[in-house]
Amino acid sequence: MRVNVLHNTPDNPAPENAITGYFDTYDKKKIRYAIFRADVTRAKGTVILLQGRNETIEKYYETIRDLTATGLWVATFDWRGQGGSERLQRNPLPGYVRRFTDYERDLEQFLEEIVLPDARLPFFIVAHSTGGLIALSAAPRLSNRIERIAVTSPFIGLKDDRFGQATLGFIARAACLIGLGGVAPSGSKRSNQDFSRNVLTSDPERFKRNRAIYDICPEFILGGPAFRWISESLKIIDRVHQSSHLASIRIPTLLLGAGADTIVPHHMLEDMASRFRASELVTIDYAKHELLQEADLYRDQAMAAITAFIPGES
Repeated sequence: MRVNVLHNTPDNPAPENAITGYFDTYDKKKIRYAIFRADVTRAKGTVILLQGRNETIEKYYETIRDLTATGLWVATFDWRGQGGSERLQRNPLPGYVRRFTDYERDLEQFLEEIVLPDARLPFFIVAHSTGGLIALSAAPRLSNRIERIAVTSPFIGLKDDRFGQATLGFIARAACLIGLGGVAPSGSKRSNQDFSRNVLTSDPERFKRNRAIYDICPEFILGGPAFRWISESLKIIDRVHQSSHLASIRIPTLLLGAGADTIVPHHMLEDMASRFRASELVTIDYAKHELLQEADLYRDQAMAAITAFIPGES
């Protein structure tokens, strides 16, 4: 166990009963992780909590406490290139990944090397946004390890009034070909510092709490996604929408959509659910993108749906 692997702010202390550390990926990148144990004699299982882009373990302390209070353990890690995990290029600010499949490899390695030896069966996934896209992409290979999956506002499409997805993909691929894959088109500076202009949550206190993480850990700051990240994500988005891929997912899956989401088009989630036989769609009306960081009116609905779905019938 390493000292100071996790960080605290005055209104956001780390949950107790944590096992923390780092693991090295197949390509020698250092990934920060934590396992939080429930204070019960017999755990109901373990939730693998998968973050969205530009998120950290610290942002999910409240959700971790909610899940461990039900008797579940929680295992989570920061994706490569963000949070307390190793950055992937010399300029640490653009959100970069060489291949989206590297995220999936990191997830599977985390399951095999950290979760399986140290956590409690059965295993479940709760994933947000980009984490939801990764979970849906990897799901066909996880059937023998994961019992149920719940995804909140999964990043299965992009609402952009300036470009369609096809045009955006073409621009991103072209930028990669001329050597600009590591550049973030929207800029590399910290974004969404002003609550009045944020599109993630309607809760000012949770918004303030989450921004405070970057005040004590400025090394966690990440800017916009790089062209390479955009290009790679759009490839995976196209794949998870294919009917053949959806048919190959056998794990019962809860899709949680935010009715006022301005990042992921809700109609894409509805279309996916109509062709995804293993899924059930629940929409939280009027909620913004970050359901687990939303005001209680919306967050409580999301948590109730998740805890009713997981662990499910024994």
